[in-house]
Amino acid sequence: MNRIVIIGGGPAGYEAALVAAQLDADVTIVEEDGAGGACVLHDCVPSKTFIASSDVVTGYRDTEEFGVHSDGLEAITVDATLVHGRVRRLAAAQSSDIHAKLIKAGVAMISGSARLGEDSLGHHHKVRITPTDGDAEYSVDAGTVLIATGATPRILSDAQPDGERILTWRQIYDLRELPEHLVVIGSGVTGAEFASAYLAMGVKVTLVSSRDRVMPHEDADAAMAIERVFRTRGMQIMNNSRANAVRRQGDAVVVELADGRTVTGSHALMCVGSVPNTADLGLVEYGVAVSPGGYVTTDRVSRTNVPGIYAAGDCTGVLALASVAAMQGRIAMWHALGEAVAPLRLKTVAANVFTDPELATVGVSQQDVASGKVPAREVMLPLTGNARAKMAGISDGFIKLFCRPASGLVVGGVVVSPRASELIMPIAMAVENHLTVDQLAHTITIYPSLSGSVAEAARQLMQHESD
Repeated sequence: MNRIVIIGGGPAGYEAALVAAQLDADVTIVEEDGAGGACVLHDCVPSKTFIASSDVVTGYRDTEEFGVHSDGLEAITVDATLVHGRVRRLAAAQSSDIHAKLIKAGVAMISGSARLGEDSLGHHHKVRITPTDGDAEYSVDAGTVLIATGATPRILSDAQPDGERILTWRQIYDLRELPEHLVVIGSGVTGAEFASAYLAMGVKVTLVSSRDRVMPHEDADAAMAIERVFRTRGMQIMNNSRANAVRRQGDAVVVELADGRTVTGSHALMCVGSVPNTADLGLVEYGVAVSPGGYVTTDRVSRTNVPGIYAAGDCTGVLALASVAAMQGRIAMWHALGEAVAPLRLKTVAANVFTDPELATVGVSQQDVASGKVPAREVMLPLTGNARAKMAGISDGFIKLFCRPASGLVVGGVVVSPRASELIMPIAMAVENHLTVDQLAHTITIYPSLSGSVAEAARQLMQHESD
């Protein structure tokens, strides 16, 4: 029986373990934090649970328009202790559910850390395990090792988190009260999501962005639409403003910008990216190729350059999404255990930013099309004309669809809307299954529904086929 050791129990690790156990392999996961890893206990699950609380507050916005007297957002109070307690409780429950599923599947769970030892006879890999409970280090031999150790928040030398006023996104749940004025440094996905959530909860928010717009790596039309919503709701956004340092001054923080300006707030939230957890795994000594940034180099079936050593998830730097990490892990096990497997296809991966409104994308990007890299026709359909959007009071958002010029094959799409994470699904299915705008347009949709605009966008692209 092939013994598999997985270092890291996040989505990449535990999904890989479930696949390997299903194929009757002897599987061991070594994880320090608990089943689900940092994703479930500290990052994705907690942040989206926190955002869910902000969504409840948003439900009280502009209720007069619907004939409902709620006294508005001013009458809403948010108990940070209860919100954070719910966050931790749900994260722990999800971790417990994952742990139970792994044990039921026959996966051995070890609480501790691990690193690669020396190569042993028979092409087995020796893995050194240090248990969390203080027991002595010991070694196990594995035919296959999966590195799935994830990443941690990047720390700037002149903005050291103190857990009280200068915070990483893993520390905000320790606050007993919501910040009076939160300065968010970094306007990527994580920074935009937390800025949006805190703004909804009534916190004064300043978003410091080093680029000319928020979420610079997302669709430009979508990012600018969300930035307009942020500004309309009172967020101060400082574009083209790079933070050099964050200093604590009593009960305040001062953010020093590269151009000499300063921003003062009650708290600073650092959202300046992540670094891979690969430094203490013995990878370089073992001969595993690692990039200058510390990411493990893999091919499209999750192999490293060393036979029998695979890697998946955020530690590879491929695409920092739980869904991608999980698929990388599954692919690694299918490949290692001799199953038929298709290489990872990033162009079919749907991604979502959990701001309000949400931003979802799949397939080719606007930049790919505009640069001529991908020949495509496109249509952008505002939701303002959608009957269901009118009923729900949705005034911001759109559906964007890309298709091949001649065949009409759907190759990508963008959605800005409440619950865009759900609305992107039909477009993702079209991209994954090579559907045409003709097929999408002929799908009967519910009326009234937001998804009706997906079919409408497809119909508009059909009309252009005869041009």
